[in-house]
Amino acid sequence: MKTNLHRMRRAFTLVELTIGMMVGMAVATMLMTLFRQHLAFLQIYSAQSFLTEEAPIISSYVSRMVGKADRFRLYTSLAALRNGNAPVAAGIPAPVVALQFRQPDRAGQANEMRTAILSSEPLVPAVAGRERLMYYLVPDTGVIGAPQWAVTRNAGNLSPRDTRFVVEDGILKMRLTGPNGEVVTYSGSMQQ
Repeated sequence: MKTNLHRMRRAFTLVELTIGMMVGMAVATMLMTLFRQHLAFLQIYSAQSFLTEEAPIISSYVSRMVGKADRFRLYTSLAALRNGNAPVAAGIPAPVVALQFRQPDRAGQANEMRTAILSSEPLVPAVAGRERLMYYLVPDTGVIGAPQWAVTRNAGNLSPRDTRFVVEDGILKMRLTGPNGEVVTYSGSMQQ
């Protein structure tokens, strides 16, 4: 009987197994590094999402409204406006602005004015220190009801922390503090 001296090889040698494990560990380390880098990028992107997503929309709404207003007045609160309190003086920041627009002449009603209100209010449900900018349209009855819509999102992570209006040299400025402390200032004057 013949003996087969040539054995079939069925396993890896210790050197091959070590090299395979080292290559696997190197690939895993590179993948973990890329994953951590991706998470860091997402954190940076989400931290700036207010400036890239929300601030341009707010700018568009506010610039259109302020640009078409015939006059504006600032108030310390929506309740002060409802109660007929006097507006604040120029140079004093306030969270509420009342914008007045001249309406087109209708039969027998020349120079009729319409009022819209922008009011900075706390989020509902409350999120510590976060606000939303609400738009109110005052009807012909003069009674201020519920807000028509929100200029800023209601989401707590994108909501501003502080919104204030101030009139300086006849120019209405809105200072908006974002959720991460970024400050954006919008300026607009009445149409001439």
